[in-house]
Amino acid sequence: MELPPYLATMPMHAITEMHGEPGLRERFRLECAAFDADARRRFGEALELAARLHRDDRRSREPYVNHLLRVAIRLMHHYQVREPDVIVAGLLHDAVEDHPAELAGEPYTGGDPTSAALAVLADRFGARVARLVAAVTNPPWDPERDRNEQYREHLVHSLDGEPWARVIKVSDFTDNGVGVIHSVGPKVEALARKYRPLVPVFRDLVTRADTPLSAPVRRHILDQLDLAEERFSAILDQPAQHA
Repeated sequence: MELPPYLATMPMHAITEMHGEPGLRERFRLECAAFDADARRRFGEALELAARLHRDDRRSREPYVNHLLRVAIRLMHHYQVREPDVIVAGLLHDAVEDHPAELAGEPYTGGDPTSAALAVLADRFGARVARLVAAVTNPPWDPERDRNEQYREHLVHSLDGEPWARVIKVSDFTDNGVGVIHSVGPKVEALARKYRPLVPVFRDLVTRADTPLSAPVRRHILDQLDLAEERFSAILDQPAQHA
């Protein structure tokens, strides 16, 4: 596939629509050029592992790895993150939640596969990466409670003491929230209902003094949160139809 020379400045969802996974992988490679050889090696290993674990997963009309690539690219390009551990954790942020047994080593017959999977990440990529991934990994749900409410409470609790995990999660949320218009079917409304109550949570997290983002990046993220809220409202606040 021939990719355009201006790929480095294209919006990520435009790359997704026009060039798919190959375009996002090339954009990711271009962003990685700002890092040293050891960091680039780690990024490649993390992406390879994430792509293998999520090989059969889909997000609406696209392979799941596209989402992981966009999260990592956004961290590097829009958030100006230069911490390799954070980029690695961004690529692997759903690995433990979605594929703990496979990551732990199938056939897995031990106790808690989540703990075993996090131990594998710590061994391969370091304790800090494992800690960041743990902070953005959802716990088991209580079937007696509202799932969206539990999700919000988990975010508030798990991200309170992990400033860098906030940065990863806001990139994930931006891809899901601002990108909700790229989803199709009845899932769109369900996603909007899940995500709209989280906008003020992320506004608070992003503006905290210990969140490691520059003032321009914070303003960019707040603008993206405003856009996400507008899109949620457009989906959910439809005027009543009159006969």
